[in-house]
Amino acid sequence: MNLAQKLGYSEGDKLLLVNADDYGLCHSVNQAVESLLTEGTVSSATVMMPCGWSSEAASWSASHPEYDVGVHLTFTSEWDAYKWGPVTSDGDVSSLVAETGYFHKTSQEFEERAESVHVKRELVSQIERAIKLGMKPTHADNHMGSLYGLRTGKHFMPEVLDVCASYGLPFRLPRYLNAEQGVAPKEMEEQARAIAALADAKGVVILDYLVGLPFQLQEGESYDSFKSDMKALLGSLKPGVTELIIHPSIVTDELEAFHFEPAKRGMEYDIFRDRDIQEELGKQGVKLIRWRELQALQRRQQA
Repeated sequence: MNLAQKLGYSEGDKLLLVNADDYGLCHSVNQAVESLLTEGTVSSATVMMPCGWSSEAASWSASHPEYDVGVHLTFTSEWDAYKWGPVTSDGDVSSLVAETGYFHKTSQEFEERAESVHVKRELVSQIERAIKLGMKPTHADNHMGSLYGLRTGKHFMPEVLDVCASYGLPFRLPRYLNAEQGVAPKEMEEQARAIAALADAKGVVILDYLVGLPFQLQEGESYDSFKSDMKALLGSLKPGVTELIIHPSIVTDELEAFHFEPAKRGMEYDIFRDRDIQEELGKQGVKLIRWRELQALQRRQQA
């Protein structure tokens, strides 16, 4: 029985989770994410607990438990004008920060320097902060892919899966790599299989596929070309459970003050509100599902 069948769907169904990453990054992002969740044009969102506007996001989620909101496990701080660091206040996480006291800027720096005991401590701290702020997280994922070992091969999946198992959270991890659509290189297929087996052993529900379009504005890219690319992506989805990542925001002075890609963030805010994209989902027979369905499956299997 495949994942779709375990969730109560047919073996050949194309099931899609559209997740709005970076909730809590800033007020402009929060406004966009909350609008999309309320409209039902995305499946879910995940909060960056170390960021300055995470409290607003967590408070909104606590007041609106009908929407699926998880934790965007964050271990990098990539912008120059806006920085953040660990939320852990009662233990050593020194390997997670640069000399400035903020998280490392890149995933490669994080992978090279982070110690697993510090990573696990901060994982727990970020989830605990979400819970203490009133959230009931439905899932977890990872900002900038820092925990997967994409840059150096040094990953932290055992720690992530242990924590997700203990909190009953399914995790953004693709069972199958789809190099032409995905966010991981083909040479990681063997490692992906091993980590998927580890997730199964620990009882953590994971995805079949993970896809997304480039996060940066491409040369000559317009909203129309972005929409065309999104239609092509939706048309190429395979049967099973796929997550598609977007990073929506309202484009404001706040966003433009620190973000390198404000125009692309605005496109990603508009894309699933677009009637053409909504019609394409129907045309392709794609069914939008929710992370809480995966969470319910995980908790049934763990019972």
